[in-house]
Amino acid sequence: MSLIEKAKNTLGVYVQVPFCASKCSFCNFSSQVAPLSVFDAYCRALLNEIEMLPRVYSREGIAPTLCTLKVDTVYFGGGTPSLLGSPRLRRLVQALRARFQFVDTSEVTLEAAPGSVDEAFCDSTLELGINRLSIGAQSFNDRELSSTGRLHSSAETQALVHTARRAGFSNISIDLMAGLPYQTKPSWLASVGEALKLEPEHISIYLFEVDEKSRLGSEVIHHGSHLHADTVPDDDFMAAAYEKAQELLAGQGYVQYEISNFALPGRESRHNQKYWRLEPYVGLGAGAHSFDGAHRWANVTEVETYQGNISRGDSPITEHRLLSAGEQLEEFFFLGLRQKNGVDLQTARRKWGELEVGQWEPKLSNLARQGWIDRRDDRIFLPASAYLVSNEIFQEFIVK
Repeated sequence: MSLIEKAKNTLGVYVQVPFCASKCSFCNFSSQVAPLSVFDAYCRALLNEIEMLPRVYSREGIAPTLCTLKVDTVYFGGGTPSLLGSPRLRRLVQALRARFQFVDTSEVTLEAAPGSVDEAFCDSTLELGINRLSIGAQSFNDRELSSTGRLHSSAETQALVHTARRAGFSNISIDLMAGLPYQTKPSWLASVGEALKLEPEHISIYLFEVDEKSRLGSEVIHHGSHLHADTVPDDDFMAAAYEKAQELLAGQGYVQYEISNFALPGRESRHNQKYWRLEPYVGLGAGAHSFDGAHRWANVTEVETYQGNISRGDSPITEHRLLSAGEQLEEFFFLGLRQKNGVDLQTARRKWGELEVGQWEPKLSNLARQGWIDRRDDRIFLPASAYLVSNEIFQEFIVK
């Protein structure tokens, strides 16, 4: 049986749009501020990549039959894909529907920044079949927003949600971030409260990552004051903010189904669940990643290089590797354990065999004794008390 036949019989598609109207100081993603004039060239490259996908996969040793799986989730991410505007999005959606077979109940998500869309845009995107908006609010405090380079205000976030509702969107997600400059306990509680007032179906709570990958993170690490780094709250604040958000969201009926994600029952992000469940997905665009059940591959990150490769008919893929059984099991644990329901060892045994899974028993027993994981028969999951140190726990599942 082939890898594709063994995989779940549906496919996710991720479309990377690495452009923003401004570069937030906390951003550690590969995105760039670019004028509208570059969007057409990038969209042409995306359309060409979609058209040539099976040929590229054949050249790279990836089964082109991946493209025959039915698509049940699409995610336009970035960056700020809403900046593309309706006409470009229409061409992309049409190309995706020509290449792939969509199921009738597909979840199609578009990331949107407040201030970047209007009522006409919401109407047109809904007509395209885009039925879920993920709104990067980050905060409902204007001082916190401006200090990080966000161009929108709290009022614009609220206006976007109301506009989307009038257009007919019934599935909206809001992102919030704890640990922003000038953030205090009252301002955080106010932000969570404002998000709840808008009654989104989904809320993501992220903690600011203090690392060298972002300008603000680097400044904090080096004890600087540029970019308001000296007003970033400490780790204890972020931990308390996260736990308070858990409490408030649970009180309003939101279920924490993953470390950073909360949803009303039945409104979990179906696309993101594919990542944690090791289900197949195809990534399109500069820097996009893909997975077919055993192979992982990634497109070149630089936009100009990506576009150049596509224009010449060359493959945009720059990394491609077949995961060993041991590496697949590592991912099974450290991705699957992000979910509230954890992982099922019976599933692992069916896929990788008793012997391969049995080698993990000493590690699992040790982590259970230390209280870092809970085990109920063959179900392994993180206790809620371990969520804030989950990254350290996940390191235990990476074989050195």
